[in-house]
Formats: sequence, C-alpha cells, structure tokens
Amino acid sequence: MPIFVLLSIIFCMPVVVQAQDAKEIVKKAHNKMEGQSSQMEMVMTVVRPTWQRTVRFESWAKGRDFSLTLITEPPKESGQTFLKLKNDMWSWNPTINRMIKLPPSMMSQGWMGSDYSNDDILKESSIVVDYHHKIIGNDTIAGYDCFLIQLDPKEEAAVVWGKIIMWISKKEYYQLRTEYFDEDGYLVKTHLLSDIKFMFDRNIPTHFEIIPEDKPNQKTLVDIIHVKFDIKIPESFFSQQNMKTIK
Repeated sequence: MPIFVLLSIIFCMPVVVQAQDAKEIVKKAHNKMEGQSSQMEMVMTVVRPTWQRTVRFESWAKGRDFSLTLITEPPKESGQTFLKLKNDMWSWNPTINRMIKLPPSMMSQGWMGSDYSNDDILKESSIVVDYHHKIIGNDTIAGYDCFLIQLDPKEEAAVVWGKIIMWISKKEYYQLRTEYFDEDGYLVKTHLLSDIKFMFDRNIPTHFEIIPEDKPNQKTLVDIIHVKFDIKIPESFFSQQNMKTIK
C-alpha cells in the first residue's frame, strides 16, 4: 500500500470514529426517552409574567412516523387531539367539530400557547436521522459528566433548527440540556432536563424546562407523570377516526 494512502487512512480515522460515536450517543439518548414506542401522561405548565396555565395530556408514539396526542385537561380543551402520520399532521377540535391539517410553517410555533413547539410534540424531525453529529467538548451538569454534541441539519432535511447542541451524560445517556439555534446561529431556546426517576423499566429525566432566549420571565414546564415503553401499538391506532373517538 502506498505510504500516502496509508497516511490518508490514519489521519481520517479519528474523524470517522468521532462522527460515528457522536451519532451513537445521540441515538442511545433518544432511545432512552422514546423507545421503539411509548405511551406517556404529562402535565405542562405555561408560565408567563402575569399568568400561568396547566394542560394535562397523553401521547402515544411509534417510531418517527406515528404520534397521537390527546388533551385531557382543562375541561374546556379536553378531547382536542393532534396526529402525525408520516409526513402529514392534523389537529382535531371537538368543540367546533373541525379537522385542520397543519402546514410545515406551523412546526416552529408554540403548541397550546406554550414554548413547546409543534415540532417537539409531533416529532416531525428526527435528531438521529436528519442531522450530522459531532462531539465538540465535555461539560458537567448536576454532577454528571457529559458529552457536548453539535447537530447540524442535513441539506435535504426539512427541519426547523439551524443547529442544535446537546449535553448527554457519558454513562447513563441522559439528555440533560439542549440548545436550539436558528439558521443565523442565534440561540432561540434552551431545554433543561432534570429529576431523574425510575419510570416503567428505566431511569429517565422526568422534568423539563423550556426557556425561550428572548422572552424574560417566560418558560414552560413539563413533567412526566406516567410512561410505558416498547408497548404494542398497531399503526391503525394512528388515524383521523381515532382522533375523534379516543378518550
């Protein structure tokens, strides 16, 4: 083998290994929180300078193509549902008996008036599939040694964010902090995850804080109340018909 070919392989190896390691770390963190499928009950508190409101909801997910969310409280909004079916998304409002298809332009907007985006809830994009990953450093959060990983969107990916930086614990693969940037490189919001608890069959963060960068005294809190992972959910469960009847 010519020496310049051998040197080329040697010098390229660390980059390839790091990229592969970074993607695998993100995948493990993602799978810990999502599983192959999941059913969750959550409470969301929207905090504003002069008021706050609480929304309780259940969500079912299967892979990155299927997701269904049901609002259970407050009573005025109970029964409202949101569906992702592969590349299409809808909302159903029983009060006005209306089904609305959500355009891609609405994915970055706040869900139910919160700092949680429609993309967050409906899982339109995949942090594993739609981004390039690289380890850019190390840090410590709440006593956990973390990988600092940067995610840059692939050119063909229809994603909301221009860049994402994640803090993932090295031993447990907890996703403890995530920063979301727009296409111009400005920080838009930060997700902080904490309150590690044993839920169903694993330890996971159960408390999330979503903090917008440019809106002082504003944030959204989300707490996982109950969760089941890797349960059997038929694809037929994720349908417009079920949106109208699920309780």
